[in-house]
Amino acid sequence: MNEIQLHDLRFRRFLLHQAIVQRVAQMADEINRDFFGQQPVFLGILNGCFMFAADLLRNIQLRCEVSFIRLASYRGTSSTNQVSMPIGLDRPLQDRVIIVLEDIIDTGKTLYELLHHLRAQRPSQIAIAALLLKPAALQYHLHIDYVGFQVPNDFLVGYGLDYDGLGRNLPDLYAKIS
Repeated sequence: MNEIQLHDLRFRRFLLHQAIVQRVAQMADEINRDFFGQQPVFLGILNGCFMFAADLLRNIQLRCEVSFIRLASYRGTSSTNQVSMPIGLDRPLQDRVIIVLEDIIDTGKTLYELLHHLRAQRPSQIAIAALLLKPAALQYHLHIDYVGFQVPNDFLVGYGLDYDGLGRNLPDLYAKIS
């Protein structure tokens, strides 16, 4: 399907699943190389990162732990500018290597707030792997270690990203039609 409708909005296909999983496998290779001999904790940010995390972790060859945290800052197609953390971490992170898995970084506020919380737990290192980065929307200075794709400041759905609950299950990424 080149175009889809979710609720009241139409979307056009933006990025094919095959290109996504190929780039995610490349990111996993980089992480495997950079963290060889270490045992990181992969921290996925729900709900959006579930597909990205699953595909990435299938390609990780390191001994590792996986945990998830739920953060929210979106309602509909726009940010609420408030970050909530209803599901917390269930393990100590002091002196651990943490690799944060994020589906998309736009303004960066959600990740900025999370990093503040994580640094307070005194890990030995924090790395960030994001499937998508919107440089034009970024409002916080963040160092993103692994970026799948830099994308324009469009509203995207699919491959874990949703519009009010719909579209997360789509294998491809779709951009909102203006």
